[in-house]
Amino acid sequence: MRPFTLAPPAVGMLSGAITAFGAQPPISPELHLIGYALAGAFVGSLLNGASNGLNQIYDLEIDRVNKPERLLPSERITPGEAWATVGVGYLISVAIAAQISEEFLFLVLMAALMTIAYSAPPLRTKRFTFLANLTIALPRGVLLKVAGWSTVRSATTLEPWFIGFVFGSFLLGAASTKDFSDMRGDALFGCRTLPVRFGPQKAAWMIAPFFVWPFLLIPLGVRAGILTGNPDLLDMLGFGLALWGLYVAHLMVRNPLELAVKENHPSWTHMYLMMMACQVGFALAYYL
Repeated sequence: MRPFTLAPPAVGMLSGAITAFGAQPPISPELHLIGYALAGAFVGSLLNGASNGLNQIYDLEIDRVNKPERLLPSERITPGEAWATVGVGYLISVAIAAQISEEFLFLVLMAALMTIAYSAPPLRTKRFTFLANLTIALPRGVLLKVAGWSTVRSATTLEPWFIGFVFGSFLLGAASTKDFSDMRGDALFGCRTLPVRFGPQKAAWMIAPFFVWPFLLIPLGVRAGILTGNPDLLDMLGFGLALWGLYVAHLMVRNPLELAVKENHPSWTHMYLMMMACQVGFALAYYL
């Protein structure tokens, strides 16, 4: 389930809920709503872990080449045990979501279906360069924020979708940082990821802008009257993350081949840290 990747969706769900509490007009954080927000955070982590497992099941032959130390290719667990873990993860996620609200359940189901479409036949969108990135960005970026918001109030307004668009736009490019070290196996088994299709140098330049421009949407949203949190904190968040993104972009384009030889290039770690910082930043901007 790759525990390092489970924190961002939990924090993202909680951030979405806190943002919804503080959005205009603010609502009172009643005890049952706090419970829904915490349950939503658990759903986000569990669903992410289940989708990680599903991806490893269908990537078994690729992982034999790229990551032979993982549980399935190293035969430390059986395919049946992997399927059981994945199935329980998806089922519990959906069961809890159904207890929160119909809107939240719908968003969780949509996210779950997209994670299945990414990894599993017949769609297996991982094979298709830009469609692969889209089916990562939508559930893990856009829908995650909107779902967190929907645990405490309706997400039928523009504000939660605008915030989700910021995160989705970031992941649309930044998610490809994980693909550079997997180029050999992906190419062997027909997954035309961005670095496989265009090469590491061109792919790094294509990804770099996505570490910057999505965060400039935050001050834009403030000035357009879409974002109703603390405007000064939102400006600091947007411009601060854009500067951080410039540094990460520099790391990538300075030596693109390094992306392809390091299992976890610093830009991949920065991607998760930036996402977490943005989640926390939104929560603070709407809470304070």
